[in-house]
Amino acid sequence: MTGSNHGDSSPTPTRGGRASAAADSPGADLDYFSFVELASRRLDEEIPDNDGAANRVILTLSRAASQIVYDLEASAHRPRGHSWASFRLMFVLWLAGPMESGRAAKLAGMSRAAVSNLATTLVGRGLLHKDPVLNDRRAVTLSLTETGLGEVRTAFQEQNRRETLWVSALTPIEQQLLTMLLEKMMAHRSVVGARARQ
Repeated sequence: MTGSNHGDSSPTPTRGGRASAAADSPGADLDYFSFVELASRRLDEEIPDNDGAANRVILTLSRAASQIVYDLEASAHRPRGHSWASFRLMFVLWLAGPMESGRAAKLAGMSRAAVSNLATTLVGRGLLHKDPVLNDRRAVTLSLTETGLGEVRTAFQEQNRRETLWVSALTPIEQQLLTMLLEKMMAHRSVVGARARQ
């Protein structure tokens, strides 16, 4: 039949076809952590002279830390109305005692601006005191209130139960070895010239 397309077998793109193609892609069955395996394989193909072992260590460490921190925040801290950042600041002040806000920022691994904003919120919730430093009108000393002290203790206990579940995959010796290896790598940071928050 002239003008008919009955004999045309060319595939017609469809939304379902695109979904099928996506399902067949290398990353279709991956999750956040299993991506590491694909990344290692694909980087060896794309950049054959890359230091694959170093990349895998750092990528695995980064993704493991990110996953665990998210889980701790979601399981132990958000239900109590806290963020991971607020717990970190309160944790530092609990164990290291009252201190100038800039020093607290350094020990908590946060920027001064982030600590300043967070401290204002925690003061408003009755968890923190913020007192001016006598010889420096621009600086303030941060300390926990009694309510804040009780709150950080309880939050830590809930977090620690979750930490125990995470490391239960390792034997006590494996836990010690992992800690030793991470501490050894961090002791190397001056050789690397590692940059830190100021």
